[in-house]
Amino acid sequence: MYLDLKENKPHGTKDDPFSTYHIWNNGRPFQIPVHWHDELEIIYVKSGLLTVSISGESYTGKSGEAFVVSPGSLHFMGTQNGNVEYFTFLFPLKYISFRTDDTLDDKLLEPLSSGHLMIKPRIGDVAKELCGQLIEINESESKITAQIKTKIILLQFILEMWNKEYIIENDISGRNTVEKEMLSYIQQNFSGKISLKEFGERFHLSEKYISRYFKEHFHITLSQYVAYLRLEHAKQLLQDTDIPVTEIAMQSGYQNVSYFIRSFKETYGVSPLKYRKIR
Repeated sequence: MYLDLKENKPHGTKDDPFSTYHIWNNGRPFQIPVHWHDELEIIYVKSGLLTVSISGESYTGKSGEAFVVSPGSLHFMGTQNGNVEYFTFLFPLKYISFRTDDTLDDKLLEPLSSGHLMIKPRIGDVAKELCGQLIEINESESKITAQIKTKIILLQFILEMWNKEYIIENDISGRNTVEKEMLSYIQQNFSGKISLKEFGERFHLSEKYISRYFKEHFHITLSQYVAYLRLEHAKQLLQDTDIPVTEIAMQSGYQNVSYFIRSFKETYGVSPLKYRKIR
């Protein structure tokens, strides 16, 4: 089961850059592939067990627990068994800035945004109540009321992290540069044929070692990641355009339309045409 992610598309809107995503797997195993973004992300587990990897460290979260992904951190999440339901909250730190170049901005928000500071990834259940409030507000309040209350809660969250001494120097800032370059390269070239030889030469890896390196670092094979990007691209085209399915398959890197339709249905549970109708 694949879900929307990347992170080469903006989260939220210009008027409201705060985003909430509600995700559940209905008993099906899934993994959201490794990615990163410039926003701060709070991952809140509502029920079940969720495996989360942040900057190479793996954690398992249960109901009521939360994790924090600091800006620029490579991360992925998923589950192999059972049901899981979780929420993610994403926002740029400037969303809660007063933009007055005060101490809060200079000593905390800006260093968090630039990667000089980070919030410890695993924060347990200390934010359970605040996450519950974010869910409720964004489901029931009017737009302006929701924005005001959301900003207040997010500032309370930062205060809680500060008081708990969960905001620390980022000793992993600057790491994962090669991994990010690899992912960016694939994201820019997924619609064509990615040659293992060319990929290996670009990143100084032997063709034999590429698959093992990718699996070790990203917990997904290179071919699975390419397939994920192709299907996500196709899904976006189905939602946003009237382009025929055959053309969408070609634009997404599939030379065999039947194989594209079969892969799409296996991943999303419906055919491309049916997906377009229900969207």
